[in-house]
Amino acid sequence: MKKRIEINFIICLLLMHVTGNIMAQTEKTYAEKLGWPKGTKVVIFHVDDAGMSYSSNRGTIRSIEEGVATSASIMMPCPWAASFAKYVKKNPSVDAGLHLTLTSEWQEYRWPPLNGISHSPGLVDDEGCMWHQVEQVVKNASADMVETEIRAQVERALKMGLKPTHLDSHMGTLFAHIPFLERYIKVGIEYGIPVMFPGGNNKLLNEAKRADLETLKKTKEIGEMIWKAGLPVLDDLHTNSGDWKVPGGNATAAAWGKYKAQKWIEALENMQPGVAMLIVHSSDITEEFKQISGSGGSRYADMLSMMDPELKAYIKSQGIVLTTWRELLERRKKIK
Repeated sequence: MKKRIEINFIICLLLMHVTGNIMAQTEKTYAEKLGWPKGTKVVIFHVDDAGMSYSSNRGTIRSIEEGVATSASIMMPCPWAASFAKYVKKNPSVDAGLHLTLTSEWQEYRWPPLNGISHSPGLVDDEGCMWHQVEQVVKNASADMVETEIRAQVERALKMGLKPTHLDSHMGTLFAHIPFLERYIKVGIEYGIPVMFPGGNNKLLNEAKRADLETLKKTKEIGEMIWKAGLPVLDDLHTNSGDWKVPGGNATAAAWGKYKAQKWIEALENMQPGVAMLIVHSSDITEEFKQISGSGGSRYADMLSMMDPELKAYIKSQGIVLTTWRELLERRKKIK
């Protein structure tokens, strides 16, 4: 009798596994829901940190104008945000969202919250600037304070005459604490602006071991909620290109850029069908950037990778579709 119960239990487990696999195979990707054919790989090559510095702006522009990058997001509290916003107004086809910023990570180059130091005690350190680390924001800031600040950043963009194509999160701060994520989604829905959220297969995200945050354990559930609110959702997200270094080190800038381009080809080969956002931090390095951060080499290589001929050729040969957040929203609006 005991053996029969064990066998029945094993059969139940097998049936559950098979049923789960069948559901995974038949469940539509968000790319399919948005109207692309089944099996299509749809990609947003996205440049973070526009507005952070002059170098960041130049790298973003070159990645879009000369490369495969299709979208970017602006750090509104930073000194060069207005300059990039003016570029977008002159080039309205550029897909530009907001890189909602709650940290100021560099040692000498800092920025305060847009809502003001006196109104944001939980968001600032003893220098009157945003905290260096995500954990400090989670520890000190309330969800109300976070919402007020991200609204201030959206309102500054609108005051400049810029309608953001999407919202995302600098250093992932808004994904690090569920109450923050709730306000992020709330603001996006209220303004009708898509929010970056990976609610699909998340193969690339999980392989990079970036899905261990509290809020990323409920990706499908949250993704469905965002979709039902009328906004598009990603199937996957790639965030770790900043970790890519040429083995052995001491590579030239060109070699580092070529290495990253090959890594992008590997990522595209590895991703499952669906719509994925692949993030770079492109900068066309100048002397001033060297005073900000030691990450210039990686950021310059990111820019070069976006302009790489082999990467461009691979995308074309594989029929990979490059898209924008603007197109995702337009497609979503057509679906009832």
